[in-house]
Amino acid sequence: GYCDHIEVFINEDNSITVQDNGRGIPVDFHEKEQKSALEVVMTVLHAGGKFDKGSYKVSGGLHGGGVSCVNALSTHMKTNVFRNGKIYQQEYSCGKPLYSVKEVGECDRTGCRQTFWPDGSIFTVTTYKYETLQNRLRELA
Repeated sequence: GYCDHIEVFINEDNSITVQDNGRGIPVDFHEKEQKSALEVVMTVLHAGGKFDKGSYKVSGGLHGGGVSCVNALSTHMKTNVFRNGKIYQQEYSCGKPLYSVKEVGECDRTGCRQTFWPDGSIFTVTTYKYETLQNRLRELA
């Protein structure tokens, strides 16, 4: 893949932020779903992004299985996409978009930043231990 750097932060409010330098999730309009491709990836289970002759189509994939599940299991999630010199944003509550994808600035990088707050009514533990996450991420690296 394109991404070669991922950062994970445990924030003071116990949310988690994951940031990468990948290409950034596409934000173009998805004809079949009639919404932004970003919103499809973030809200449709097993929707992943694959480019086929310049068009975006839904398929199973790494993003689709993971990020939409995280979104659905979070009381709040905020997504920033850095792509084509612009910053795009969308926020969600319990997996539902709070507003359409919007452009919020300009940038000179690519990638994504996802911040989520786990739903305490679903998870019995919502306090993270740095060492546990560090060890697991090292195993996956």
